[in-house]
Amino acid sequence: MTPATLPALLAEKYPLRILVAEDNPINQQLAMIILTKMGYAPEFVENGKGVLSKLQEKKIDLILMDIQMPEMDGLEATRIIRSGSGHQPVIIAMTANAMTGDKDECLAEGMNDYLAKPVDLGQLVTMLEKWGGMINAN
Repeated sequence: MTPATLPALLAEKYPLRILVAEDNPINQQLAMIILTKMGYAPEFVENGKGVLSKLQEKKIDLILMDIQMPEMDGLEATRIIRSGSGHQPVIIAMTANAMTGDKDECLAEGMNDYLAKPVDLGQLVTMLEKWGGMINAN
């Protein structure tokens, strides 16, 4: 799948408030282009502290969470979110850590799913459809 073949109306079918936790400006820009092309208006933060702050401000449906970020990494942010009693967003790990066991660690920490970087566009669309369908069914 290429950016030109992305489903442009995915956000209409699966309306989601998406937060991208990513400290790399190039990866942020790529995520913005891809998600915007599908009709989403993603918000961005640079670390786990930013995620926690954003969750205090508004309801987020789905977080694309980098694992290695400064100040607070994605695993610590996920542990804090999952230990709370408030709204529980879907958290998808988005990480260059693609070694055996990394996916299991992310899931064990409370993440719902896992995408390896560089992100395969087809896999991203599949994740948004899968979790968007579950979120919007509730």
